[in-house]
Amino acid sequence: MTAREFYAEEIEAICGFKTAGLTQALAAVPRERFLGPGPWTVKGDGDVIGPARLTPDADPKRVYHNLAIAIDPTRQLFNGNPSTLSSWIDGLGLSAGARVLHVGCGTGYYTSVMAQIVGASGSVDAIETDAALAARAVEAVREWPWIHVQHGDGTEHGGSYDAILINAGMSHPRASWLAALGPEGRMMLPLTVAMGPGTIGKGFVVQIARDPAGFAARVFNMVAIYQAQGIRDEVLAAKFAKVMSRGDWMTLRRLRTDAHAEADTCWMHGPDFCFTR
Repeated sequence: MTAREFYAEEIEAICGFKTAGLTQALAAVPRERFLGPGPWTVKGDGDVIGPARLTPDADPKRVYHNLAIAIDPTRQLFNGNPSTLSSWIDGLGLSAGARVLHVGCGTGYYTSVMAQIVGASGSVDAIETDAALAARAVEAVREWPWIHVQHGDGTEHGGSYDAILINAGMSHPRASWLAALGPEGRMMLPLTVAMGPGTIGKGFVVQIARDPAGFAARVFNMVAIYQAQGIRDEVLAAKFAKVMSRGDWMTLRRLRTDAHAEADTCWMHGPDFCFTR
């Protein structure tokens, strides 16, 4: 068994995947291609407090662990923790032929994992706000011609999608993303508030699923992630901070987009959306 195959099975054991092909996708995509040359700056669960550390050498087997790995150490930009991102991908319920939107694709590693699952009969539109990272992603994903990388903030995209992965901390669901979610489509949306003066936010990921009645919604898991740049609403972020302080996270049941007055059933009420109990 190769290091990559063992890594894929280990992440599956941690997450308990329900998506057919996700383990095989992790075993197929060479993670080192998306990281730059080693040795690599890494962070694991034991490095939450304190500085990141370097791998002992540049052997590619070093990247096949459940570690966040720097894609730009000078800016402390990391390719995220595999068990975290893989659990979100699993929550999308991908299958062959699916159309996927990935906002905040970085250098394209998890984009390529999703592309491996949906195959050439599907497509993945990947958007990255950082021009340098987007350029790196264009080169790194050439093996999957059904991936289309775009430099932008993620608010402009095309068509309808079966799955949308937002890979940055948001204050609220963008109307354009909800409109783009096709029948029975799913979206993974991190909602976060700032953790001090830096770029990292904390909160939780909400899974949103379109159904005949509109949108089901539920808290999926906790998260610490880079905050989205330029597309957050800090008034709504402050409102979300109050939601977090209430502690009734698991009462979330649905997302409404119709106009209505705020009521006791509103979990977080916004101008064009409302998460409800």
